[in-house]
Amino acid sequence: MEYSYFQQREINCYERTSKIIEELPYYVQDFFVGVEMQTSPLTRLNYAYDLRVFFSFLAAKVFRNKEMQDIELRDLDMLTASDLELYVSYLSFYKINGKTEKCTETGKARKLSTLRSFYKYFFNKNMLKANVAEKVQMPKIHEKEIIRLDSNEKVDEIGDMLYVVESGSGLTQKQRAFHNSTKLRDTAIITLFLGTGIRISELVGLNIEDFDFNTNSFVVTRKGGNRAVLYYNDDVVKALSNYLELRENDKNVPEDERAMFLSLQNKRIATRTVQELVKKYAKIVSPLKHITPHKLRSTFGTNLYRQTGDIYVVADCLGHKNVETTKKHYAAITEDIRKKAATSLNITGQKND
Repeated sequence: MEYSYFQQREINCYERTSKIIEELPYYVQDFFVGVEMQTSPLTRLNYAYDLRVFFSFLAAKVFRNKEMQDIELRDLDMLTASDLELYVSYLSFYKINGKTEKCTETGKARKLSTLRSFYKYFFNKNMLKANVAEKVQMPKIHEKEIIRLDSNEKVDEIGDMLYVVESGSGLTQKQRAFHNSTKLRDTAIITLFLGTGIRISELVGLNIEDFDFNTNSFVVTRKGGNRAVLYYNDDVVKALSNYLELRENDKNVPEDERAMFLSLQNKRIATRTVQELVKKYAKIVSPLKHITPHKLRSTFGTNLYRQTGDIYVVADCLGHKNVETTKKHYAAITEDIRKKAATSLNITGQKND
């Protein structure tokens, strides 16, 4: 049976999650069965990673005479909020599978959130006496400035990036050797990011049949497996048309290959390849900014919000389930829009002659 890109991705998540669960105590399996109906395969995989770090900490720092698999559920009842605060501190720099890792504030918050869900599940089942994870405060997340390409009266980083992608200006001699083969594909990819704000996973998973060129729309599979229809403008139409004409006339492309964007090996383009091509062009245009596909998504969200002033439209186009997520990311721009509204307001409502 042939699976779609997203089906295969889910299968990979299941397999990797199952492999990690085998390293953990037997009762961890009960937790994953209990949360399966409310979570996506990717969420459960992240839970597995986080719990492996937690039990690794317990074996190394708390129950030093036990292996991870030997830690009993009753042992967790012996832990205090102070023990879990020590765990959060431990996450600053920790070792897992022989490698040293470190967590940002966001990473710590995610791992503590996983632990809260884990404790809550067994507490609600009357298998733990207390949910001590709830007593540990979440790390304070310091808001970061949105990193994006700027386009205003002084600079036009968006236009500059598209020019670099199309012309190859600034590329090294080695990079230029491949540029003629990839420039139309890369232009289509960058333009689609900037014109629709899709995620990199959504872009990589696109097939030709996902597009309706009569309505300038396409279907994406969002987080959690939901499908959504997105629309694009004439800039995206032009970029896609140029790329598809080249793709359709390339005799090396297998007839049964339905992926929209292809690698030089004429297979579905990899996430890593998209990340590298964005980095390559962005480094020429804005060397001091770390521009990634997600930052191009932020660029789209910023432009859309500035032009519409409607946070709900931005949330819908970006696929945010909660508008509060969108508000958090674009709070600074909200202030700009308020200032603009205040200065342009005509109190009397009458037109100026």
